[in-house]
Amino acid sequence: MKELQYLNKYFIKYKFQFLLGILITIAAQIFSLFTPQLVKESIDSTQKFLEKDNVPAGAIYDMLGENLLLIIATTLIGGVLTFFMRQTLIVMSRHVEFDLKNEIFRQYENLTQSFYKQNRTGDLMNRISTDVDRVRQYVGPAIMYSLNTIVRTVVVITHMIIISPKLTLYTLIPLPLLAWSIFKISREINKRSTLYQQNLSKLSSFTQEMFSGIRIIKAYALEKQKQAAFDELSRDSVKKNMSVAKVNAQFGPLMILLIGLSNLVVIYVGGMMYINGRIELGTIVQFMLYINMLTWPVASLGWISSMIQEAESSQKRINEFLKIEPEVKNKTTEHTPILGQIAFNDVTFTYDDTNITALKNVSFEVNKGETLAILGRTGSGKSTVLSLISRLYDAESGTITVDGVNIKEANLYDLRNSIGFVPQDAFLFSDTIQNNIKFGNEDATNDEVIAVAKKAVVHNNIKNFTNQYETILGERGITLSGGQKQRVSIARAMIKDAPILLLDDCLSAVDTETEEAILNNLLEFCRDKTTIIVSHRVSSAKNADKIIILEDGRIIQQGTHNSLVSQPGYYKELYLKQLSEKELQ
Repeated sequence: MKELQYLNKYFIKYKFQFLLGILITIAAQIFSLFTPQLVKESIDSTQKFLEKDNVPAGAIYDMLGENLLLIIATTLIGGVLTFFMRQTLIVMSRHVEFDLKNEIFRQYENLTQSFYKQNRTGDLMNRISTDVDRVRQYVGPAIMYSLNTIVRTVVVITHMIIISPKLTLYTLIPLPLLAWSIFKISREINKRSTLYQQNLSKLSSFTQEMFSGIRIIKAYALEKQKQAAFDELSRDSVKKNMSVAKVNAQFGPLMILLIGLSNLVVIYVGGMMYINGRIELGTIVQFMLYINMLTWPVASLGWISSMIQEAESSQKRINEFLKIEPEVKNKTTEHTPILGQIAFNDVTFTYDDTNITALKNVSFEVNKGETLAILGRTGSGKSTVLSLISRLYDAESGTITVDGVNIKEANLYDLRNSIGFVPQDAFLFSDTIQNNIKFGNEDATNDEVIAVAKKAVVHNNIKNFTNQYETILGERGITLSGGQKQRVSIARAMIKDAPILLLDDCLSAVDTETEEAILNNLLEFCRDKTTIIVSHRVSSAKNADKIIILEDGRIIQQGTHNSLVSQPGYYKELYLKQLSEKELQ
């Protein structure tokens, strides 16, 4: 249970509910002892009545009636206490589940881009859902039934020893065999459960990926191949789940066998002791009831053990992520005002997952209110510059400053909150168009939403939809075209009205006429903002205050539009090529 020790902090947090649950459990088990005792007294008194003629029948009837009422009363009290035990401990487990899911989600939010490149979405979802549910089974039912088992076993066996140590000893002979069997089976469950959980993550990842790429699957007519792959994963999942079920199935018959042996021992040994006059007949019945009272606790040991082993496997998978230290950390809680001056000084950056050095000794400066355009071939490092400004990654060498402060020393939340970002691959949520735009500013009014939509030249498209701004977008904005998604994403960044605006090739899917209209609107909008535009088009860069050209992670040209078109190099070649293409259109 090494991995489950991580949950001890939650037991401390909810210690009052936990201790109350223990007290209620003890009280419930104490009340359960009265029934066997009252049955014994009733049998012994009735036997004496049958053996002696001078005992008044009315007294026996009164005693039996009184015992019957006491049995009913103690059973009801025990039932009520058991109800409150469940309410206390199971509700506590739901609180722990809530806290653990939030802790995992916060960790997911804090982890960097490299983590998400190395892990699949389906696996991450499985750990925060299925794995957490298995852990809750440990915190709730497993703990509750463990307490119930321990308390009942201690209370019942103690009472049995007080009544007859010899009969108790013979009755408990099968228990060492039971303990050994549970140990062996539990180890096997743990091993098989871990394999099953790993396979379930693969199945979840595969399914999630298929749903996301369903259009590609249909376009390439790959339905049969993907169905075959899914069938294979499903069969493997069933096989591993059945292997766990087969081991679990051994518990029931084993428990019944051992309880049956105990009952036979009570009947035989108890019968011999009764014949020899060493115990009364009621004691044998009392012991039979005690053995049956232990049936569920003993039988539940297998179920409890299985839940604990499965929770151990799940918590181990959860801990793997919780123990990861985010590469990008917020080093200060002090607020950092961001105005917009940005400087790179000899910055080098290499991606860990590919070992590609995207930037090599890059240096430039953008003053507040200026516009910088970055051009270059695919893979030259343009998007990496924007990722470093947003601190999605940290540079391995060199320094990046914002308003003269090292970006690593600035408040991470303030930095990102001061950036309006339009990614290369526009991502929209499964929500209304209006809410997707207001994602940049939740307090924005409807008029403000319409205003930025007009600036992004997407308002007319939205007005043509049946539900207009209330149109629900499919997953990742699948309802819209590529150009429409980019323009909604631009509107989302504009409504944030942040001092820094980062545009990562966000006009690649729109026609030149629409691009020109958006750029003209951006000129007015970005007048007092620091803007960095990554693009493959000269038209997007020509009005920038500064232009830099990247190639293989290095700056090979920089200057203004007029200075760059007047000198030979990449920019002039690109300008002439795109100018001729425009003339041909």
